[in-house]
Amino acid sequence: MFVYEAAALGAAALWALTGLISAGPAQHLGAIAFNCTRMVLVALMLIAWVAFTTGWGSISADHIVPLMLSGVIGIFMGDTALFLTLNRMGPRRTAMLFSLNAPMSAILGWLLLNEDLTVTQILGILITFSGVLLAIRFGKRKSQLHQWESIRGPLWAGILLGLAAALSQSIGSLIARPVMETGADPVAASSLRVGMAALCLLALTRLPVSWVKPAGQFTPSLVGLIALSGVLGMGVGMTLILFALSGGEVGIIATLSATTPALMLPMLWWRTKEIPALGAWAGASLVVVGSALLFAS
Repeated sequence: MFVYEAAALGAAALWALTGLISAGPAQHLGAIAFNCTRMVLVALMLIAWVAFTTGWGSISADHIVPLMLSGVIGIFMGDTALFLTLNRMGPRRTAMLFSLNAPMSAILGWLLLNEDLTVTQILGILITFSGVLLAIRFGKRKSQLHQWESIRGPLWAGILLGLAAALSQSIGSLIARPVMETGADPVAASSLRVGMAALCLLALTRLPVSWVKPAGQFTPSLVGLIALSGVLGMGVGMTLILFALSGGEVGIIATLSATTPALMLPMLWWRTKEIPALGAWAGASLVVVGSALLFAS
């Protein structure tokens, strides 16, 4: 039975699906308003869940500040940059850029935590970066007309935002790692991180500047899509990956969960009725290969 491996693939598929679900609402509301609404809904869901469990007992006073800082950097800054990238670059390129959080985490662990980088890991990092560059440069044919394949604004700005999203995610995970190694309940820890991010986003939307305000009107169907995106991505998806890590081999689970950019391509094909370019398939494949080498050791 490959139940843990199937759970990891399921999480990757859900993250790919939520990227497509989020694209429309994020463009309609703007990245800040969309992310704020999503974070508030997810925070309420997580807090309600922890209230019915004993998860708070695993969080000590020493854990609170690192988890809140992790939430500010990894979720508030990371997710905001992620959805700004989504609005500029579309879901496919955004998923490719965000996949760089894995090699970035390995590099940061080497620089800051004195973790060893093996030759296999270095090769995996180089292959992953090459796959992302290939998918961005050659991932679109001229015949593809869907709006998700269009780039809004300068290409360099979208790439910088995507790199910022991946780097913020890596730093946030690095800060939270010592807390999680003490046996802290993952859902309780996530509720603190997401709750802090939601508070920061709510404060940001109160600023008297137009770009943080909703660009469109809220409707029941729109709020439903945002809630669905949060529940599938941060609720079911994270639950699946935690279940997978509870019984599967870490390297295999991490590699399977990194297949999101590849799994997104057939979903895009179905949704847009346009076959992704050969460069998109090749780049996504290199990301999976690079991730496999990165996590192998």
